[in-house]
Amino acid sequence: MLKIGVIGYGYWGPNLVRNLSELEDCHVTAVADLDPVKVALVQRRYPTLHATTEIDEVLTAPDIEAVVIATPVRTHYALAMQALRNGKDVWLEKPMTETADQAKRLVDEAERRGRVLHVDHTFVYTGAVRKMREIIAGGDLGKMLYYDATRVNLGLFQHDVNVISDLAVHDFAILDYLLDESPVAVTASGTSHYPGTPENLAHVTLYYDSGTIAHIGVNWLAPVKVRQVLVGGSNKMIVYDDLQPSEKVKVYDTGVSFATDPTQIHQMRVGYRTGDMCAPKLEGGEALSFAAQHFVDCATSRRQTLTPGEAGLRIVEIIEAATLSMRGRGRSVRIDPVEVHA
Repeated sequence: MLKIGVIGYGYWGPNLVRNLSELEDCHVTAVADLDPVKVALVQRRYPTLHATTEIDEVLTAPDIEAVVIATPVRTHYALAMQALRNGKDVWLEKPMTETADQAKRLVDEAERRGRVLHVDHTFVYTGAVRKMREIIAGGDLGKMLYYDATRVNLGLFQHDVNVISDLAVHDFAILDYLLDESPVAVTASGTSHYPGTPENLAHVTLYYDSGTIAHIGVNWLAPVKVRQVLVGGSNKMIVYDDLQPSEKVKVYDTGVSFATDPTQIHQMRVGYRTGDMCAPKLEGGEALSFAAQHFVDCATSRRQTLTPGEAGLRIVEIIEAATLSMRGRGRSVRIDPVEVHA
């Protein structure tokens, strides 16, 4: 029975406590939050849990084996480092840290101490994204040509992160899971419409050595909520709409072919193919529940999760580069992976 402590009971914390509490092979023993009102809420909802405003009680408790950190990103590094040094496995909310250097230090520390370091890139654990990976890895899509995502809504405005860190991070994580390569460069444009606040709108383009290109539009000022991804392959194409109650993933046997006969090329012979559409069956259940069980299993068996600290580091590198490009009015920024040392 893995004993877990949760730090942070704000926007996402209640979901984490609920999902972890429902697992049979772990026990949430304590929840900490600096806000006494939230601590009182935990006590009402979970009378058997120890709820406290003293975060150190969770970080230093000898009976707590793993710590889940769902606090503002500016606090992630210090809390996670203290937890690792106290010999605990760590679950970190996204984005992993403010900087790639901080993320690298956490990865190194977890490796040195033999601890599990997990980053909650929740979309990786959805049935839809796992099915997309299966389709791509199986070769049905052919060569992946592009990834085009729209992730917009009205709010929630964040005070410590921009819209890239808040929304585009999901697509960065999905791409990291779908592809066996990392982007080599990024360009981004965006702005803040309200002085003194982080950027609330951005368009990000990622470039890959294989020729794949990814374009991601994110926005906190949209009149509607949209969560749609188009994936184009040389053989088939995928539409993933996360807001659909069913058939979230649709695979289209649609594509374009070009004449290869040298005598026909000058005639621009282009062929269009439109075939059937199928909606594959997806594994059901709440993604966060799947991720929680996966984390517990990995902590028990001492193995990495699907989204370990190394993946979190890669995502923070992309966020840093995209933000640098955006604040440089769209200049291209090369992404050089940070070297990790055990």
